[in-house]
Amino acid sequence: MYAVTAEEMRRLDHLTINAHGVPSLTLMERAGQAVVDVILKRWTQLAKRGVLVVAGKGNNGGDGLVIARLLRDREFPCEVACVARERELSPDAAANLERYRTGGGLFTEIPPGDLESLGKRIRDKGLLVDALLGTGLGKPVEGFLADVVELVNASGVPVVAVDTPSGLDSDRGVPLGATVQAEVTVTFGYPKIGQVVYPGAVYCGELVMADIGIRQEAVAEVAPSVELLDPADVVWFLPGRAEDSHKGSYGHLLVMAGSRGKTGAAVLSCRGAMRVGTGLVTLAAPRGLNDVLAGALVEPMTETLGEPGQEQWPALGAGDWEGLAERKSAVLFGPGVGVHASAQKTLDTLLEHCGLPWLIDADGLNNLAADVSRLREARVAPVLTPHPGEMSRLAGMSTAEINGDRVGIARAFAAENRCHLVLKGARTVMATPDGRVSINPTGNSGMASGGMGDVLAGIVAGFLAQGLTPEDAVRLGVYLHGHTGDRVADDRGGVGLIASDVVDELPRAINELLQIKEMIGP
Repeated sequence: MYAVTAEEMRRLDHLTINAHGVPSLTLMERAGQAVVDVILKRWTQLAKRGVLVVAGKGNNGGDGLVIARLLRDREFPCEVACVARERELSPDAAANLERYRTGGGLFTEIPPGDLESLGKRIRDKGLLVDALLGTGLGKPVEGFLADVVELVNASGVPVVAVDTPSGLDSDRGVPLGATVQAEVTVTFGYPKIGQVVYPGAVYCGELVMADIGIRQEAVAEVAPSVELLDPADVVWFLPGRAEDSHKGSYGHLLVMAGSRGKTGAAVLSCRGAMRVGTGLVTLAAPRGLNDVLAGALVEPMTETLGEPGQEQWPALGAGDWEGLAERKSAVLFGPGVGVHASAQKTLDTLLEHCGLPWLIDADGLNNLAADVSRLREARVAPVLTPHPGEMSRLAGMSTAEINGDRVGIARAFAAENRCHLVLKGARTVMATPDGRVSINPTGNSGMASGGMGDVLAGIVAGFLAQGLTPEDAVRLGVYLHGHTGDRVADDRGGVGLIASDVVDELPRAINELLQIKEMIGP
């Protein structure tokens, strides 16, 4: 499913209306009907107490007038409070005001500064409809409009937002000044990017998508480049397993990880890779840690590096790399290797000589941050899996700046530095070197615990080893990781969920996705 910018949605509307002959009032009628359907499905009893539509002067207000008319047609008490003069209404909003009044609808203008009048209208209502501003907002909500938003939020009455909560940046998911906190948002055509990333998702509450008849020819012409993943998007990437296959059929992953005090990162990465079906895994780690790692890992093989007793990651050159790379199909570098000159030397060697699909995670990213420009000369474009703190170091920006525009920053970084980027966090963002973006809806707050990133790195690298393209390995791996965490949380609760829980649940989660694939059919 696409997620679109406000401008893309505007173009989709424009093409549907002007190139494909669907009247704008028809789209508005469908939008209003969709909101009414949601209200009557969820809040019939509250609607019987009275509904107040708080409307603006634009087409979002026009949608609100359709909602008010349709509710009154069904004999639900409903009125409209408009924070603009009647003469300021858009043409479509004015047309719907006339239809609303024909049925005896109550329309009250709320002049600037008259919060008392609006407060009286809100009083004793069972439900509020936010039809103030819509998706085209380009500046902060301030002054009287901000006061209106704050009054709505403070009312304690449930709010249904029309298309998007007023005040929310539909592209970045950040509040532009005062922002409505909705219980449910009914959005039209496609979800907006700012509604499916945080904190925008919080302001939206439950997000309901409504089909209002946007033409597919218009979608093809606009060609949105951001996708919100769902199971039907990713199940096709799951590697098949032939009856006469063997361990060599499913790839051989080289995991370069671990140092003193960070052996757990290496173990979790290897286990994540094994649990997604990787045929063979070899862990390369400092020689002095071999007894610890070999005792913690039964299935993976180990390759010892450096001098006897050495527990810090050694500096590896081209010759060392050639020996390690033999008969491998993919590489994971970084979990727990530490940040120092020797690890940076090894990373330089990989950037210059690694011809395999590969992934850089954790300390590998922190070593890369010393000179990100090296990425552009990498022999093979790697997958990077930073959390916001690591991304801050890579991009030279604050974490607040990163989280203020996760999609835009991920897209720009991946394109500029020729890499596949996985910007982790709630609603993980994935970007390709050619500018395409995916947003992952799976996962939960219980997964905010140590080691989850190591498991994810192992999962994605395991799919790389099995022959998936970097983009497909990333999309499947990130979705599966979050989906598995959701299964664990549903079964045991989110508090106390640990990385090993996700590892152990992976086979069952994969089986569930395979069943979905069978249901969808060829």
